[in-house]
Amino acid sequence: MKFYEQRILPASRQMKDLEKAVASSYEYLVLLDVHISQLKHACNMVQQANKKLFLHLDLIQGLQSDAHATEYLCQEYRPYGILSTKSSVIQKAKQKGVLAVQRIFLIDNSALEKSCKLIENTQPDVIEVLPGGMPSIIRKVKERTNLPILAGGFISTSEDVKLALQAGAEAVTTSNKQLWTDFEKKDLTTFAILNKI
Repeated sequence: MKFYEQRILPASRQMKDLEKAVASSYEYLVLLDVHISQLKHACNMVQQANKKLFLHLDLIQGLQSDAHATEYLCQEYRPYGILSTKSSVIQKAKQKGVLAVQRIFLIDNSALEKSCKLIENTQPDVIEVLPGGMPSIIRKVKERTNLPILAGGFISTSEDVKLALQAGAEAVTTSNKQLWTDFEKKDLTTFAILNKI
C-alpha cells in the first residue's frame, strides 16, 4: 500500500481539525475521534473534497466497535479505510472491500508476539504500529509481517517522521498540525527532502 508521496496522514480529533485537513493538499485523512451524530457531516465533507477517509471505529462515540457497526459504516458511509484493534472489525472491513488497518500497541516483547499472531489470523491490509516513535520496533514488525505499516503515537518532530519512514513505515499518522504543515505535498522543499529518504 503506497500513499503516493504522502508521508503524513493527518489524524483529526475534532471537526475543526478535520476541516483544516480537508482544506490541505493531503488526499488521505484519518478521523480518530467523532460522535456518531457528526459522522455524516464529516464523511460528506471529505467525499465532496475528493479525499479518502480512514475512520477509527474504536473511537466513534455512540457506536459499538464490532462487526455489525463495521458493516453499517461500510454500507452507509463508504470510508476508504477502517482502523481498529479488534479482529472482528478488521475481518468485516476486508469482507466489505474497505481497506482494513489493524492497530497494534507494542509495550513489550509479549505484546509484539501476541500482535504478530493476531495479524496472522486477521490478515489486515495495513498495520498501524503504536508507539510509532520507535524505529527498531517498526523494523521488527515489518520483518515479521511484510505488510505496509503506518507509524502513530509519540511522533512529534520531523526527525521522528524521518526515522519511522527509514525503519520501513509507509507513512505516519499524526494529530500534530505543525507536522501536517511541514510535510504538506505542495511544499517543494519537502518533496526534495522526501525523495532522499
